[in-house]
Amino acid sequence: MDSNGQPSALSQGANSVLGSPLRLLSGTVTYVAVLFVVSTLGYVHAGWPLGDAAYMVLLTIFSVGYGEVRPIDTTYLRLWTTFTIVLGCTGMIVLTGALVQVFTLFQFRRLLGLDRMASDIERLENHVIICGYGRIGVQLAKALTEARTPFLIVERSAAKAEVSKSHGFLTLIGEATHEDTLRQAGIARARVLATVLPDDAANVFITLSARNLNPAVQIIARGEAPTTESKLFHAGADKVVLPTHIGAERITELILYPATDRVLDEATRMTDVKRQLHDFGLDLEVVQVAAKSALVGETVGEAERRGNGAFFVVQIDRIDGKSIEHPGEDVRIEVGDSILLVVRGSRLSAGAVFNAPARPVRSGRTFLG
Repeated sequence: MDSNGQPSALSQGANSVLGSPLRLLSGTVTYVAVLFVVSTLGYVHAGWPLGDAAYMVLLTIFSVGYGEVRPIDTTYLRLWTTFTIVLGCTGMIVLTGALVQVFTLFQFRRLLGLDRMASDIERLENHVIICGYGRIGVQLAKALTEARTPFLIVERSAAKAEVSKSHGFLTLIGEATHEDTLRQAGIARARVLATVLPDDAANVFITLSARNLNPAVQIIARGEAPTTESKLFHAGADKVVLPTHIGAERITELILYPATDRVLDEATRMTDVKRQLHDFGLDLEVVQVAAKSALVGETVGEAERRGNGAFFVVQIDRIDGKSIEHPGEDVRIEVGDSILLVVRGSRLSAGAVFNAPARPVRSGRTFLG
């Protein structure tokens, strides 16, 4: 490895030769076959019958040592036999090594299941390619598994790839910034590519490569810095996700709707309803009315009017245990109410309506809080 953590020129050269035993084997077989023909023709040129010449070459290159078929009694025959011995024996040594490499390769592939993985990838159609098995990649893989959507994880770290495989996910070890890796992942047949590496430069490069290899694939890219968003769109991304912004929005939602997770965790049915509403672009949220909320004492109709269509109230749970389903517009909101909302606009603006403080009441020249 060099100082940048990349394979050295020597290791790359070794991999290019030893990394393809089948290519080495085919090349060596061709070499031995050509040598056999040329050497046989040399003995025929010296006046030997074709059968004797071929048999002599066969005995020589395999180093059997049964003896000379005909006397080697001229300078030409001695030089030609020496030529055949040196080149022929060398070729057989290389051929034997290539055969050992091929057998070893197939044994390892069978042991590690690489053949099965390659065939599984070949069978993928309209699948999702996830580049990176970090925090977001793990969540994506779990969600897609639950949704029964075929996907493939491309991970450059062998350690993370092994973790992914241990979870039962189809995983390809490789650098997603390389076009060959994307081709192995079936980018030409993929429906979506999600590049979620914590490296903006890598995500931009992967987006460029994927868009070049498959103009029709949908690309969802992760960006760390806000300035990267425009670069990703320019590179060909269809959608860009900024985790820092999503995290801030989620924290804000937890501040505005602290009761939502508790209520939904207690009611599985409500969780299913929330999932179904989400398919229609709606959200289910629960907000608790604080003592100083501007909506205390106001009607449901007034609350919905202030929301300007961002939500509508479907249920009110009083602190005394009473529940009002589908409350009318004239029902008044009280302190401590847990109000179930169907949000069809911005969740942040809807929460802001209920969290807005009450305006002070003017009495003469003073204000009463």
